[in-house]
Amino acid sequence: MSSLHRIVETATDRLMQMLLTRQSQDGTWRFCFENGIVTDGYLILLLRSLNIKDEYLIRRLANRIVSKQEADGAWKWFHDDGDGHLSATVEAYAALRYAGLPASDEALRRARRFILSKGGVRNVSGVLTKMILAVIGQYPWPRPFPFPPELLLLPRSFPLSFYRFSNYARVHLAPAAILGVRQFTVKPAGTPDLSELLPARERWSAHAEGSDFGEDRRLSGWWNDIQRALHQLPYLPQELRRLALRHAERYMLERIEPNGTLYSYASCTFLMVYALLALGYDKRHPVITQAVQGLISLACESEGQLHVQNSPSTVWDTALLSHALQEAGLPASHPAIRRADAYLLSRQHTKLGDWSADVANPVPGGWGFSDVNTIVPDVDDTTAALRALRRSPGRPEAGYREARSRGLHWVLSLQNDDGGWPAFERNKNSPLLAALPVDGAEAAALDASAADLTGRTLEYLGTWAGLGQEQPFIRRAVQWLLGRQERNGSWYGRWGICYIYGTWAAVTGLAAAGVPPDQPELQQAVRWLAGIQNPDGGFGESCRSDRAKLYIPLGASTPSQTAWALDTLIAVHPAPTDAINRAARALAGMVEAGDASWPAKYPTGAALPGDFYVRYHSYNAIWPLLALAHYRSKYGSRP
Repeated sequence: MSSLHRIVETATDRLMQMLLTRQSQDGTWRFCFENGIVTDGYLILLLRSLNIKDEYLIRRLANRIVSKQEADGAWKWFHDDGDGHLSATVEAYAALRYAGLPASDEALRRARRFILSKGGVRNVSGVLTKMILAVIGQYPWPRPFPFPPELLLLPRSFPLSFYRFSNYARVHLAPAAILGVRQFTVKPAGTPDLSELLPARERWSAHAEGSDFGEDRRLSGWWNDIQRALHQLPYLPQELRRLALRHAERYMLERIEPNGTLYSYASCTFLMVYALLALGYDKRHPVITQAVQGLISLACESEGQLHVQNSPSTVWDTALLSHALQEAGLPASHPAIRRADAYLLSRQHTKLGDWSADVANPVPGGWGFSDVNTIVPDVDDTTAALRALRRSPGRPEAGYREARSRGLHWVLSLQNDDGGWPAFERNKNSPLLAALPVDGAEAAALDASAADLTGRTLEYLGTWAGLGQEQPFIRRAVQWLLGRQERNGSWYGRWGICYIYGTWAAVTGLAAAGVPPDQPELQQAVRWLAGIQNPDGGFGESCRSDRAKLYIPLGASTPSQTAWALDTLIAVHPAPTDAINRAARALAGMVEAGDASWPAKYPTGAALPGDFYVRYHSYNAIWPLLALAHYRSKYGSRP
């Protein structure tokens, strides 16, 4: 056995033992889904808005926010996020002021200097940031509001129908439409005045006619023309307005999960609570009370601090970790895998959700992302669960065969007309919505086919479902994916950072679908990866890549991105190359070092370019274990 093989064996065993001790009795692995400080801050603002005096909770959330501040006073989403993120810093500042810190506090003084150096609160870019600030009376509502509730009444066939937006856009737009049209604010006595964040003590005008919620001035103003014309109709029936508001209210109430949250997401649940208040709900109404408790239940303990996750990743982590452990040699009969199986089987969806409206013969069978998710299945979680529940020696077929069949049927029913796969719903890819004059519209409004999702689906279908290019739907997906390769040989990943993630998913998916390793597209991808390998053998990409839409090196190596790159190279090389061995050695060293360094804590999960990134605490175990297991099984004891 070579020294490198021993190093890989040691790192693999270390990860396996750690994971076996981390599993909960219910079969889950519960790692933190860390998404900056935004949800911590919003919960503080909501508790103050509702006069809920949970000072212990508020203090713990505030302590975490303070601990994330940079020396110059700013808050960042990631290590190389310029000199700071203005919207995140304003959110942190507002939350800390509402938590009780005085404006004279040194942390807030430094934050205020940073905010004013960027032009003040007027220059925040995040649409959600502006909306929350408007609700608490610290930012003006625009008139007219860019998304009138009447748009919810348009038929599904209409080009600007509400239902042509992605599902994650809709659950934010419905409460936003209520809040915007009501120009709702809640500002209990004693809450701070944040006009200190305006340069030279400027004051907002009473109605803020000139304010906007994210217009991109480089684009056409056709959307503003449409909504302005709608508002200016001389005899717009008030009954139509009431009907629209009622529709938006019903849309939210029908999508509340068992824990009280809307769609299992914290971000839209905050908006829902405020929207219900705008409709006249009492602060103590059971729906609001349950929503607040649901938000609190999303908190996780992370490194001695309390953090509110936007949506816990329990199903995702459990499925991926079970699969990785099985790839590393843990048999399906092992108690840890049996427990994970039982949990995953219990979380397969059994009822129709919004996805079913665009499927000819809908049959539930997908999996969602979080523990409480019962109505929002997605393609990536479903294929992850199916990998974990695959046919294996020692695993009985009773109960599994039907679950796999329903899951496979559901995945195939979600394939887009263009051949690729989306995350949540079919054919949410309107170019009209992509051109909305709102910053970030393409990422937020659409759920189009993605290279990472299509590649991951092909990897499952080819490797674990035994389906190849003799199937027309596989051929269409392969052709779609090959047509989306960048000129440099990479693929853009929508849900991970970013070109390394997309290239890994695409190459492993194409290889599983039977595309030969010597095909030019795969060889070009290999050359691209070889060209970006760091001197230490690892790989690292900046979160800035997803906003710039081009590869930007991080200047350091992260465990998850190194694992993705290593796994990509393993998929196309029958024998280990120098690049593969260097990456394997580097990855094993990262496993040995643990999570102490900043690259190990760098967020490699993506959501909204520029405004939302995720550090999956599970990723430093999942992907290194998977890549090292593949190295060991393919190359044996060769150097």
